[in-house]
Amino acid sequence: MKILAVDAGNTRIKWGLHDGHGWEARGSTDHGQRQSLLVAWSEIPAPELIVVSNVAGPETRAFLEGGFECWDAPRRWISSRVEQAGVQNGYSNPTQLGCDRWAALIAARRLSDGAVCLVVNAGTAVTVDALGRDGHFLGGLITPGPDLMKRALAGSTTALGLEPGVFQPFPTSTANAIESGTYQALGGAVDRMAELLRYRDASEPRCLLSGGAAAALRPHLRLSVQVVDNLVLEGLVIIAREPDPQ
Repeated sequence: MKILAVDAGNTRIKWGLHDGHGWEARGSTDHGQRQSLLVAWSEIPAPELIVVSNVAGPETRAFLEGGFECWDAPRRWISSRVEQAGVQNGYSNPTQLGCDRWAALIAARRLSDGAVCLVVNAGTAVTVDALGRDGHFLGGLITPGPDLMKRALAGSTTALGLEPGVFQPFPTSTANAIESGTYQALGGAVDRMAELLRYRDASEPRCLLSGGAAAALRPHLRLSVQVVDNLVLEGLVIIAREPDPQ
């Protein structure tokens, strides 16, 4: 079965056409350039099922609905559940968990072979989610992503700007101090969660890292890291192959 998986995030819309064995086609675009999706989709084989994670709001949903009209394929707009595909949702209100994080957790469960793991998605925001070896989602962190963190700092101070900087262990310029502080803070958040998991489970967690800022963040993490191009899309395909609970 050909499945079109669509991940509509805060900044970008990512998509992929999966043929049951691998990705037949993939792409992404900023929301401001989303009309280009219609061109890209006109060049791919017709999907038999469409599955979508949307955290970008109702306007984006309406746009995507219009884009899907060219195909006679059922659509599944996912939401977080109490349990699905071997993952149990530990949120006090399971529906409050972002559907993109839910899909990423489901992909991580499959990819980690039952190991304790941290699921890190580094984009506009950075989420750091803890997944037990039994598939129980323990909880997670949300922090601003690197670009958002730097813009917030520049916008809230008069003396600091957004000049490009490089990472230094001991920064010797303001631009480098901002760049280094950003990645030290994000790396510290991931490492702290890893430490808590080690204490809880007496085992070394695996880290599955995804998102647009994954490559920049990876060098600042002190644990074993597996970079996955798009955990959300991988999770959407798994969800699509599960029975629809509705």
